[in-house]
Amino acid sequence: MSERRTPLPPWIRRRLGAGAQYLETERYLHTLGIDTICSEARCPNQGECWARGTATVLILGRTCTRNCPFCSVVHGKPEPPDRGEPERVALFTQKLGIQYLVITSVNRDDLPDGGAAQFRDVVAACRRINQDMRFELLVPDFMGIQQHALDILSEAFPFVFCHNVETVPRLYKQVRPGSSYQRSLNLLKKAKQQYPDLPVKSSLMLGLGERESEVFQVLHDLRDAGCERICIGQYLKPSKDSLDVAAFVTPDQFSWWADQALAIGFSWVISEPFARSSYHAELTGSRGCT
Repeated sequence: MSERRTPLPPWIRRRLGAGAQYLETERYLHTLGIDTICSEARCPNQGECWARGTATVLILGRTCTRNCPFCSVVHGKPEPPDRGEPERVALFTQKLGIQYLVITSVNRDDLPDGGAAQFRDVVAACRRINQDMRFELLVPDFMGIQQHALDILSEAFPFVFCHNVETVPRLYKQVRPGSSYQRSLNLLKKAKQQYPDLPVKSSLMLGLGERESEVFQVLHDLRDAGCERICIGQYLKPSKDSLDVAAFVTPDQFSWWADQALAIGFSWVISEPFARSSYHAELTGSRGCT
């Protein structure tokens, strides 16, 4: 990858985590052996979210079977699923009093169900502790086994179904090698068709070299697939070996994209530089926290 460094604009600033609640969140994650996408993907919102007593749990290990250059998650051969993980996640939510939990995973193309059963089991374990807890599942594309995975996930209803397209189709070979824009759309569409009452959500990164017309096309494609919720955020280079940032989108431009998404028909929108798929996911207002 290029070593070119693009100066950060003044609106790209985030404080490091601090405070009693942050330290308590960190302590429980460590003592219970729970991974988070916050740490593995070097999310800029980790400090804020952990200080609010919440985190997006990363199940099925920290090793991904794909190697996307926009992401800092380790690529390689994963370990088998940890059968004790669901109970540990449930205990974590109990310790922190979490009422809305976002669960995600690495790609597990090595598993016959893509990891769907582990999502189901984590939800079930949490519900045994708190029947009223709400969930958002940020799932991989379940390459080759989408219907099988959806059938397994049906046992975990209700939840928000989320799968991120991440970027525009033209940039997929560069940004998401091994993935398919159409496959991602198909998963979102299948989920909505099979379970019409299921809220469906996706996320898009800006600043990778996409064109305005391409972003509009993705938004329309997502709506046509049945997606009602959209998160639009700035791509930030997580490591020196990751893809470079092509452009920094201003806060005003993000606000403009929020207006466009609402006009296209999305019912829930968060569009700002630090927006990530799980950032303030529990908010139900139509504009999220734009």
